[in-house]
Amino acid sequence: MDKGTQAFQVAVVQAAPVFLDRKATTEKARDLIAQAARNGARLVVLPEAFIPGYPDWVWVVPNSRSDILDGLYTELIENAVTIPGETTDLLCRTAKQFKIHVAIGVNERNTEASGASLYNSLLFIDDQGKIMGRHRKLVPTGGERLVWAQGDGSTLYAFDTPLGKLGGLICWENYMPLARNAMYAWGTQIHAAPTWDSSDGWLLSLRHIAREGGMFVIGCCTAMQMRDIPDRYAFKALYPEGKEWINRGNSCVINPRGEFISGPVEKKEEILYAEIDLKLVPASKRMFDVAGHYARPDVFKFAVNQEPNPILQSPHENQFSC
Repeated sequence: MDKGTQAFQVAVVQAAPVFLDRKATTEKARDLIAQAARNGARLVVLPEAFIPGYPDWVWVVPNSRSDILDGLYTELIENAVTIPGETTDLLCRTAKQFKIHVAIGVNERNTEASGASLYNSLLFIDDQGKIMGRHRKLVPTGGERLVWAQGDGSTLYAFDTPLGKLGGLICWENYMPLARNAMYAWGTQIHAAPTWDSSDGWLLSLRHIAREGGMFVIGCCTAMQMRDIPDRYAFKALYPEGKEWINRGNSCVINPRGEFISGPVEKKEEILYAEIDLKLVPASKRMFDVAGHYARPDVFKFAVNQEPNPILQSPHENQFSC
């Protein structure tokens, strides 16, 4: 297919994980991916840190409470994803079987070094079941820094796919102007924005980003209730009394004009669908192309440091495989 000459369908999964259970959440993800493909989607996006779940306790548990936090962190490490590994093998197999591209958020263990730190990562798999790459969140926000390490520029990129140029940033990375500019400069046409933010302000920002970058933006968030966290977790008692929804979702798809073409949907699990017509991308850039005729390289100089900064210097390069 010539890029930009044929419309296709994308799917956005708004769902809750099986909390801190990697195997069960992976199976749920596989079922959702298969369902999206059966309904005609050629790309499916799943939420930030979906496997095995977003560590929302960072917003309710004081860092002094080691009696709670040590156990939660240990369990999160035990259920984190190795890339590549058993979990990615299963996801790759599903993508290949159903011929669908997948972008999914995971808690990634730093297996290249200590194996005891975590990254908030966005994993990209093509429709042939191959890992295209993974992006590690550059700056965890606020309390997230008590759980996740910082990524580097070596995982900041966009991918050429049969569907078009696919890229993504995680949650509030999308508020980083220079990170966004990298996506624009690489010609991203379909931008995945998995997130934990379900606020109205976040939706306004996504609409701006779609217009600014002249691209389709896929906002994908977890819809999660108190009942989705098992009662055995002590931190659950620290939420305000009567709280029902931990995250309401508000997933959506936005076109390059900044218009909602699917969603937002809140307070329920659902797979959203939208048709992507890449002809809208150049049309939206006729008047304003932020990384083209508006870039002014004679005035502004922009560069991305994509050199890796490994903790362990090793002569053996880790190759993705499935």
